[in-house]
Amino acid sequence: MHGTRIPPAKPDSRAITIRLARNPNDLMLVTAIRSAVYLAEQDCPFEEEFDGNDMVAAHFIGFVGSEPAGCLRVRFFGDFAKVERLAVRHQYRRSRVSFKLVQASVDYVKRKGFRKIYGQAQDRLVDFWAHFGAKPLGHNRKITFSDFSYTEMLLEIEPGPDAITLDSDPYVIIRPEGDWDRPGVLDASAGRAVTSPLRDLALADH
Repeated sequence: MHGTRIPPAKPDSRAITIRLARNPNDLMLVTAIRSAVYLAEQDCPFEEEFDGNDMVAAHFIGFVGSEPAGCLRVRFFGDFAKVERLAVRHQYRRSRVSFKLVQASVDYVKRKGFRKIYGQAQDRLVDFWAHFGAKPLGHNRKITFSDFSYTEMLLEIEPGPDAITLDSDPYVIIRPEGDWDRPGVLDASAGRAVTSPLRDLALADH
């Protein structure tokens, strides 16, 4: 009716969304989730969980509704990517956030053009990783650390049809990580005239 205000739709409290960490606050969310799972539940020593690799990795955060529920880390080597540190808060383990985190990371690695994903799965989680096609890496390829036994796993993939290569649009290559399909601030800056301000400054110093 006229004059009746329709209340805004409430966000689905069960909807799962995944995004890349992009700022210090996002890394705080990652730290909080992994602390709850690995430090509090698995008694992992702090220096073993936060191993010095967090600043050289891509981090995915999974949300259930607006609540940060899980996270995952990806690191890159010469011819493979390593998916690791999957953590889901206990109250969200009946959701599919863990599957969506892994799938998002696989899609991301394919977009970057890799053909192999390596992982170290706790022995009890080998079947979980097998769901994505990962297989144990050879006979008895097991390692132990932080009081758990792990099985080395390998997932062989094909790069996506839109994988980023040296032939890709150079503006795509310089866009924010994982947000390659949307023009970024440097795309917009290309509309300005070339002034080479640093060069002009150097000349002024002479």
